[in-house]
Amino acid sequence: MGAASSSAPVAVIACGALAARVREVSARHDWPVEVHPLPALLHDRPEKIPPRVAELASALQATGRTVAVAYADCGTYGALDGICSSLGLHRLGGLHCYDVIAGAERVRRLLEEEPGTYLLTDYLVASFAKTVVAELGLDRHPELAADYFGHYRRVVWLSENRTEKLARRAAGIAELLGLPLETLEVGTGGIERELEALLAASLATEEPQ
Repeated sequence: MGAASSSAPVAVIACGALAARVREVSARHDWPVEVHPLPALLHDRPEKIPPRVAELASALQATGRTVAVAYADCGTYGALDGICSSLGLHRLGGLHCYDVIAGAERVRRLLEEEPGTYLLTDYLVASFAKTVVAELGLDRHPELAADYFGHYRRVVWLSENRTEKLARRAAGIAELLGLPLETLEVGTGGIERELEALLAASLATEEPQ
């Protein structure tokens, strides 16, 4: 697997929505990775992502670790790239985690086909009650659902590892939103490729010239 199979550990600062998958994929391939997750709810305030990444990355680099960033741009509008550039770090490709999981071209086609597409990942399906319903206050004010989701026309679940439990939850989310559900089986190949490239680039940066 090239540089990703090196014995040198890489400290991966991971979005909380991707951290479990990063651990799973790394363990499956025996990639030497330490996962340092940041809260997934930072996505509600994306302007806070770059400074949190910078703070943690600087602390990890001070211990001599090689650091990689398992975030896409995630709504930071280039600010995260600025942090990565200043600290000599690499991040995952794409505008958001949907690009990482399903591929940017596939996501682009989905949104061109139907701009009113609400995308779900396995993480979002599993955590929807907390990360969406509770955070938006829909558990206390369900009448607000129309204000938040009224412009959507369908739900598309980007299924990485389908289980019956997740399938039931995805169906429940679509029912809650009053939208049809489409399931797209994407597997974990996208994040595997992106993570391997990230580790390889990060380790190559640390190699003496």
